[in-house]
Amino acid sequence: MSQKINIFVDQGSDYQTIVSVPNANNQPMDFTGYTGKAQFRKSYSSLKAYDFGVSIANGAVTLFLSSSVSSCVIPGRYLYDCKLTSPTGSNLRIVEGILTINPQVTR
Repeated sequence: MSQKINIFVDQGSDYQTIVSVPNANNQPMDFTGYTGKAQFRKSYSSLKAYDFGVSIANGAVTLFLSSSVSSCVIPGRYLYDCKLTSPTGSNLRIVEGILTINPQVTR
């Protein structure tokens, strides 16, 4: 079951967060050879999606969003998740939640 984490991003700013995924022994899981994909959308059925960058290292997954992407997103609430794919093709959703884009004043 994925973690539920709500995140807040300031429009026009760089953003990153690290998601740790412990195994049954509360140790970081080994994601060697895994690939990741993360997106956010206005609703589950929205065709328009925005991609996070995903980096996997040392049992932790980093999601990042550049200022060039966050500045193009209309402020509001969105849904997001992150899915990892193993070398054998199995999928694991590790985190999901609500992403809020806070509006910027300075441009």
